[in-house]
Amino acid sequence: MTAVKIVDAIAEILKREGVEFLSAYPTTPVIDAAAAAGIQPVLCRQERVGVGIADGYSRTTNGRRLGVFAMQYGPGAENAFPGVATAFSDSTPMLILPLGHQRDRAQVFPLFSSARTYASVTKWVETLNQAEQVSEVMRRAFNLLRMGRPGPVMVEIPADVAVAEVPEEALQYRPVKATCPASNPRDVAAAARVLAEARRPVIHAGQGVLYAQACDELLELAELLQAPVMTTLEGKSAFPENHPLSLGTGGGGVMSGPVFQFLPRADVVFGIGCSFTRHGMATNIPAGKVLIHATNDERDLNKNYPADHPILGDAKLVLRQFIDAVTDVLGARRERAGAVAGEVQAARAAWLQEWMPKLTSDEVPITPYRVIWEFMQAIDPAAAIVTHDSGSPRNQLVPFYCATAPRGYMGWGKSHALGTGLGLIMGAKLAAPDKFCVNFMGDAAFGMTGPRFRDGRPLRHPHHHHRPEQLRDGDRAARAGRLPRPLPHARHRRELRGHGPRDGRAGRARREARGDRRGHRARPEDERGREGRADRVHHQRGDHVLSPARVLKRGYRPGPQEEAVHG
Repeated sequence: MTAVKIVDAIAEILKREGVEFLSAYPTTPVIDAAAAAGIQPVLCRQERVGVGIADGYSRTTNGRRLGVFAMQYGPGAENAFPGVATAFSDSTPMLILPLGHQRDRAQVFPLFSSARTYASVTKWVETLNQAEQVSEVMRRAFNLLRMGRPGPVMVEIPADVAVAEVPEEALQYRPVKATCPASNPRDVAAAARVLAEARRPVIHAGQGVLYAQACDELLELAELLQAPVMTTLEGKSAFPENHPLSLGTGGGGVMSGPVFQFLPRADVVFGIGCSFTRHGMATNIPAGKVLIHATNDERDLNKNYPADHPILGDAKLVLRQFIDAVTDVLGARRERAGAVAGEVQAARAAWLQEWMPKLTSDEVPITPYRVIWEFMQAIDPAAAIVTHDSGSPRNQLVPFYCATAPRGYMGWGKSHALGTGLGLIMGAKLAAPDKFCVNFMGDAAFGMTGPRFRDGRPLRHPHHHHRPEQLRDGDRAARAGRLPRPLPHARHRRELRGHGPRDGRAGRARREARGDRRGHRARPEDERGREGRADRVHHQRGDHVLSPARVLKRGYRPGPQEEAVHG
């Protein structure tokens, strides 16, 4: 009788469920097992970014192809926590496979337990304690991943169970078949009548529309009603923002001008595929509105806002029910007058006109708004996937960027850890390699995850044969001339302005000796915002920055790839 290791059985189950990539950080035997099964391992250099890669992959595919992340027990599982918390807060379906301490010591203080610790940030977490139950446990995991409200699911694999063997006959596994419910027809009919008879309805679309792949139905209903549509931060791109009825996005602490104008004046708000969570990253719903709330999670209904018409069901099926019901109500009046679309466009034009001086500013240094505006003119949004990082990049980008295709923008942020966008956009590129994928990140986000730019390269494994440019070994690639050599030592610098000393550390020592600290001078104490703290550090004569031009003048000769960079 043939025996199979548990990690090999898990890898085979992943393969049967259509998993293509395994984001991972060593050491865990799941990596080798997955590679042997034909699943591409993608190594990260920090677990949080690796979780982000799996997260971005699942978002881009709407969970139809699932992201998976594997890591070691102890520090690996500990480091992954913020990434999983982000996925949980944004309801992203992905599978997390941490190793666990072996069973004879797993409960010993103070050993880390993923099953205990991750219970608050996963849809479900289970420990595979009995090797022969591998098929049952994995089936439960994929059942939860493919149905209901999305969210991360975790299966902890104790180290001794991972290498245990079971008879091959024990691997009785068939892929999970997903299903989803429509809503109560009477509830839909009553809500559809209210919506059809509203004077100023607004449709409030969330990411549930994207996961249900219901963007066509949303567009059809909006045009049938001639109702303007706004999207949440996570739902951005569920409705084409170049459509005459698009109000844009409200979320991330900011909103577009049309949302600001239309939402307060609405008499009926129809929320579809959204949670209506009162949160700093969500737009508040003004009081006095008739609220129709359609979601696939009963916990969202009446959570922060009382729902006049609660609707429970899958967004795609519910939208089709609404289209049929609204058609019956409207009768011969199949479409309303197009005055609403003209009003939306006028509001958008006035808002952009107000912002155009900032969006096209010639200020020096350049403003982020000018960068965003020029970026928008230079790319095809239908062929791109764009995301933001936390803080200012999000607030500056979200209102203005025009997403025209489903998943052309990846909004996130109910748990908005700095640096998250880098892993997300790597995962998006894995899922959609033909798309132009861009993450806007600020200096604080770069400080968190900037060194992780080498993450996400496929791992070379004896079971896989890749073209040379796919190899993860950067040193080997550099020797082959495909990657630029590192920049020279920081002593190759030039001054930002002025003609101060150019000999780095020695020059600084001389300045300090004579009491001149212009290179690091802060504002005087009487100009500070509070005692003992400088609000801003100004560049002064004697400051230094890296300069490729100075590098070349000092005799450094770049490799062939750098010639194009340095000009």
